[in-house]
Amino acid sequence: MAEAAELESDRFEDAPHPRETFRLIGHATAELTLLDAYRSGRMHHAWILGGEEGIGKATLAYRLARFIFANPDPMSTAVQHASNLDVSPDNPVARRVLQQAHPDLFVLRRGLTADRKNVAGEIKVDEARRLVSFFSTTAGEGGWRIAIVDTADDLNTNGANALLKVLEEPPPRSLFLILTTAPKRLLPTIRSRCRMLTLKPLASEEVVEVLEGVDVLSGGAEGDDLRHAADLAEGSVRRAAVLLGSDSLGLRDTLSGLINRLPDVDHAAVHALAEKMTGREGAPSFEFFCAFVQDWLHERMRRGASSGEARLARWAELWDKNARAFRDVEIYNLDRRPLVLAIFTDLAAATRG
Repeated sequence: MAEAAELESDRFEDAPHPRETFRLIGHATAELTLLDAYRSGRMHHAWILGGEEGIGKATLAYRLARFIFANPDPMSTAVQHASNLDVSPDNPVARRVLQQAHPDLFVLRRGLTADRKNVAGEIKVDEARRLVSFFSTTAGEGGWRIAIVDTADDLNTNGANALLKVLEEPPPRSLFLILTTAPKRLLPTIRSRCRMLTLKPLASEEVVEVLEGVDVLSGGAEGDDLRHAADLAEGSVRRAAVLLGSDSLGLRDTLSGLINRLPDVDHAAVHALAEKMTGREGAPSFEFFCAFVQDWLHERMRRGASSGEARLARWAELWDKNARAFRDVEIYNLDRRPLVLAIFTDLAAATRG
């Protein structure tokens, strides 16, 4: 893996970065929504692109940015007759975006730690303030200025407030594309200033199509293995890649077995599971564990809401508690093992009622 790839928080391992991806699979309806809004001449200045991780939110954001830079007049014939947001990779605008050299595109993402050896766990306020400064200057090419926030989930409180400041007083011909997996967790004042566009999870066959087109994501898998991972990934290419790139398929069976035993806990098995999630080698397994547990809790909440289950509030409380704990482990580089053990303790207690 190249060093540059390692130090980009918005890149999944050494897979192509969204700015390097010119084909969008799925999301035709969302793409047309953005295109129609732009060519109406009344483009809203801020959009929240919501949806699960790894389904194409950033790819769509870069497609829109390239299209607007290449077609700065929404009333032009090219825009009015466009059927999608395609821009040729040979277009000079596309090349500048690809090289991270377009003066009117700002990408707000997690920066580096103080020693510049790792990606920080959150977007800090100083980085968000650079976004404010970006919009206080004249557009370098005299047209639109566009910011992609990838993702707003990474903003700390002060960073979110800095973003809000510029959203409240946006300059003319400015556009904010704010990516998030949890729109409802954003500040209400941010949400109120944005249009919401929720991207649906990809269909399994669409996940397979993406995997087949990017060897580094499929890990050389094909046929039934690809389809099995896609079926389990619930519409997320990233999750499918994690499944294929580690022992996550076996991990899923282990987790299913442990959770199906609740409220009984096989402490030896849980300890063995936690040991597999240590160090850099254990990061993919821990990522899958986090997603699996949260998905399981989400399903309990969905069922509880439809049946009036008394434990609904408890499931919701655990989901929120885990989300914060997973985030803290990443930000502060904490030992993952105590959290794995604590989660099974909490799940057992909640299952007993």
